[in-house]
Amino acid sequence: MNPTALEVDYLIVGAGAMGMAFADTLVAETDATVAIVDRYDQPGGHWTVAYPFVRLHQPSAFYGVNSRKLGSGTIDQDGWNAGLHELASASEILAYFDQVMRKTFLPTGRVSYFPKSFYDGPDPQRPDVQRFHSIVSGARFEVTVKRRTVDATYMNVTVPAMVPPAYEVAPGVRLITPNQLPALHDQPSHYTVVGAGKTGIDACLWLLSRGTDPSDITWIMPRDSWLLDRAHWQPGNLGGEADGARLKAVADAHTVQDLFTRLEDGGVLLRLSSGVEPTAFRCATVARAELDQLRRIDDIVRHGRIKRISENAIELDQATLPAQAGTLYIDCTADGLERRPTVPVFDQTRITLQAVVPCQQVFSAALTAHVEAAYADDDTKNALCAPAQHPNSAVDWLQFFSDVQGRLGQWTADPALAEWLSTCRLMGRRIPELSPEQRTELLPMFQAQKLKLEELRQQADAVAAVN
Repeated sequence: MNPTALEVDYLIVGAGAMGMAFADTLVAETDATVAIVDRYDQPGGHWTVAYPFVRLHQPSAFYGVNSRKLGSGTIDQDGWNAGLHELASASEILAYFDQVMRKTFLPTGRVSYFPKSFYDGPDPQRPDVQRFHSIVSGARFEVTVKRRTVDATYMNVTVPAMVPPAYEVAPGVRLITPNQLPALHDQPSHYTVVGAGKTGIDACLWLLSRGTDPSDITWIMPRDSWLLDRAHWQPGNLGGEADGARLKAVADAHTVQDLFTRLEDGGVLLRLSSGVEPTAFRCATVARAELDQLRRIDDIVRHGRIKRISENAIELDQATLPAQAGTLYIDCTADGLERRPTVPVFDQTRITLQAVVPCQQVFSAALTAHVEAAYADDDTKNALCAPAQHPNSAVDWLQFFSDVQGRLGQWTADPALAEWLSTCRLMGRRIPELSPEQRTELLPMFQAQKLKLEELRQQADAVAAVN
């Protein structure tokens, strides 16, 4: 069967959240033709295989694509998120991306969509020709790409249903992913949640919301994390009063530990247990009511990562503990925010989508598309879209905040870009209208913050080297 020949300006590999956000802004701001190739049967990427009770940790109002609002903009009136902006469920997000594809992209006549298709890479003899094939029919396609191929898969978002656990599980041990929790037919004698990230939090909250006695839950937590108070990350006032608290904490801090004490006292960061110093920061947000629920779980195991689970014992890095008979283990260890090496976003005939603001992938993708459309050369584009790694350790908060502050300072110094940001709903925060004089006055503040954060980071590195 001869391959079908296509010709487009852009080939986007991946119809997950980043690929969709990039395509939306590109189609809205240019007359480009686009082909989107994706291995799944519908748009949404990892959302298509996520556990059914998952919800956004951030408000729906600044997730999705820039041209179409997600959700109704309402405030939750009940539940543990009461008083805060709604959080879209997995089913809502999938329906939303389907609507974006079918009612925004395809009607333009400039977007072609190829679900259940596998990207095979460039033709070895013709670098401007990219190849893919249908997983279902086997049909092969050769695409002449006139502008760029866009890799929307580089961030490699995974959920437990996509990867096996990294530890050994002996025969006879009952282990499931969170996807299988809603289908339970019998009550196990005990639940053990493995993993302390967003997925682990969600699994614990699901069990508690279904009336599980907290004494029936064990939570294996390799590292405690600093958490963000969701109340400070609401539409129109992203960061809100916490902005001032963050700035003051950085300015007044003498050491990294002093900084985190000040951030906690100012309500910027939260922790699960007051007597345990968190060593991780992964951008997870919680409502304080959710945190109150999580604190009802007393049996928290802090002995490192699991190495092996047998019917009689749980082997961890730092201890071996007895296993309760009849325990149901829930694997929540997949890394949804993998810390990938950064590469140039714009590189001749390729664009590699990455987080430009840490942990804000859809905004980063939309901004990348706008910069691609509005600026001429790759040096300028890469300067505006310097990629940032997702934070991992607690000390990475310093780089996280420095990246956010530095980028805001850089972008607001460009009047045209500042104007675009003021209209971008994915930005979440309002960019104030500033005169050139006001922008000039802000630069020393941003620079002082950056220098202070670098000083604190160097102190932390020196302490770590000694220890």
